[in-house]
Amino acid sequence: MTTATVGLLAGILLGVAAAAGGFTGFLIALVLGAIGYVIGGQRDGEFDVTTWLQGRGRG
Repeated sequence: MTTATVGLLAGILLGVAAAAGGFTGFLIALVLGAIGYVIGGQRDGEFDVTTWLQGRGRG
């Protein structure tokens, strides 16, 4: 199991624990799962998050 998958599962579990269910809880779990997947993918080297966070260079 890759670190990205572990991050995804951890984010989903945290989202379910933080939100007491309902549609809002589903959305929170989905967002936290995506964040966990991105952090895990960054740690695995699957993709580079720093390119997303950097602004466009000054011309």
